[in-house]
Amino acid sequence: MKKVISSVLICLLFLSPLAQAQRIKDLASIQGVRSNQLVGYGLVVGLAGTGEQSPFTEQSFRTMLSNFGIMMPSGLKPKIKNVAAVAVHADLPPFLKPGQRIDVTVSSVGEAGSLSGGTLLQTFMKGLDGEIYAIAQGSLVVSGFGVEGADGSRVVNNTPTVGRIPNGGIVERAVASGFGQTDYLTLNLNSPDFSTAKILADTINMRLGSDPDKGFRIATPMDAASVRVSAPRDIGQRVDFLATLENFEFTPADLAAKVVINSRTGTIVIGKDVRLLPAAITHGGLTVTIAEDQNISQPNALAGGQTVVAGQSVIDVNLDDSRMFKFDPGVSLDELVRAVNEVGAAPGDLMAILEALREAGALQGQLIVI
Repeated sequence: MKKVISSVLICLLFLSPLAQAQRIKDLASIQGVRSNQLVGYGLVVGLAGTGEQSPFTEQSFRTMLSNFGIMMPSGLKPKIKNVAAVAVHADLPPFLKPGQRIDVTVSSVGEAGSLSGGTLLQTFMKGLDGEIYAIAQGSLVVSGFGVEGADGSRVVNNTPTVGRIPNGGIVERAVASGFGQTDYLTLNLNSPDFSTAKILADTINMRLGSDPDKGFRIATPMDAASVRVSAPRDIGQRVDFLATLENFEFTPADLAAKVVINSRTGTIVIGKDVRLLPAAITHGGLTVTIAEDQNISQPNALAGGQTVVAGQSVIDVNLDDSRMFKFDPGVSLDELVRAVNEVGAAPGDLMAILEALREAGALQGQLIVI
């Protein structure tokens, strides 16, 4: 048997975005208009023996029965393998009103083997303030399955302990919103940038007829992430105003030059504005081969010896020829890739080269390792 230790193949992606106009709704969100997270704890019943008998599941089961006026003897331990304790969570979109429905996700919190075929009983879903905002109930849709044999072997496909209930939650309380309580609204950029914030404000002022020279400005950049826009106080007029505003198109500024390396997945993303200072690089590949040979030793049986198997490791190290290449001032991304390809460096070597360039101060751009 042979084990070969070599460089891991790295997927190299090159970012070369072309500047083009985009809608405001695609690049910014309205401050205060957001979803809210809800969570609850409940029971799933009707499982085909894939439930659990943990202490907290038994306690929850007893509490549920007591709510219906059924009291179990204290010494009786119920067999509830068809019941599972679950956590229920959902996102409550903005402006949703009581009576409207939302999707909920149900996840096992104990030792249940599968939630397939189960039904979630009425579960209160609370927000961060502890108030109940929705109630969930319904039959689960589970995409995974699990099969277990008598000897303990098991086959699991996807995740059978997590399910969804489409439209399984009913909103009981609306979240208070400050959408129409001020004379302005704030647009928050998805990617903060001072230049983009200024361009966004200038676009709104130009399209809506502002005159900054006379002190009349509808949009004002507040910082790298926010632009404040004057808006009608009347809710109906504000909705019409936003429906027009969010469809304005503008061209955002180029982002800062970045090189992003994901060391876990082997992905490298290089921005188009990355430049290099003068540098000379040499890089060689190292391959280590380990071979495991089995030697059998069989001594004379009359002498009382025993047959043994001894292992022997053979290690071979090969170092490829290294080549040196030189970068001139202001080298672009295309020239960097071309130079790396000319010397025969694999994509996996580029990660080490970029890190070395950063340490040498020859990389003009941020090197981000995630």
